Amino acid sequence: MNITWFDPDFYTLLLRVSINLLFLIIVIRYLYYPIAKRKDYLFTYFLIGFITFFLCFGLKKLDIDTGMGLGLFAIFGIIRYRTSTVEIKEMTYLFIVIGLSVINSLASNKISIAELALINVSICLLTYLIEYVFLLRNETQKTVLFERIDLIKSFNNKELKSNLEERTGLKINRVEVGKINYLNDTADVKIYYFDDEQKS
Repeated sequence: MNITWFDPDFYTLLLRVSINLLFLIIVIRYLYYPIAKRKDYLFTYFLIGFITFFLCFGLKKLDIDTGMGLGLFAIFGIIRYRTSTVEIKEMTYLFIVIGLSVINSLASNKISIAELALINVSICLLTYLIEYVFLLRNETQKTVLFERIDLIKSFNNKELKSNLEERTGLKINRVEVGKINYLNDTADVKIYYFDDEQKS
C-alpha cells in the first residue's frame, strides 16, 4: 500500500489556511457582525469558509480542470436554506466568504504571497468602504401583524406610521403594506427604520 505520510505541500497548506483564517475573521467578525449582529451566521460563514478552503485545496491535488472548478460554484449556487429566507446581504457575504476561500486555496505557485495578500486586502477594503463609508446608514426592516385595517389605506399613511411608532417605540422611516387578510381584519406591514436614529 502506497501511503504518503508527509508532503512538502503541508507547509503551503499551513500558510494558506493562516491567510484564509485571517481574512475570514476580518470580513466576518469585524465587517459583517458589527452591522448585522447575527451570531448564527458567524457559525455558518466560518464553517462554510473552511470547508470550501479544504475542499478546493484537496481537489487541487487532483489537478482538476476549469470545468470542474466552475462546477464547484454551480454546487454552491444551488444551495438554499429551506427553513428561512436568506436576505441578499447575507448571501453576498456568503459569496465573499466562499470566494476568499477558493482564491486562497486554488492560487497557483505563479501567484506570490504578496499578490495573494493584495487580492485579499482589496476585497476586505472594498467591503469596508461599501459597508461603512458609502452605506453608512443601515436601514433595518421588521414585519408587524397589524389589525387596524382602516389605517392601511394610502391616504392614512401618516396616521399609520404614527400609530406604529407609538406601538413599537421606533422612529420609522417608511412603511409598506403587504398581505391583507380581510377575514381576520389583519395585514402584514413592513416597517423600515435606521439603527443610528434609534440609538439617539
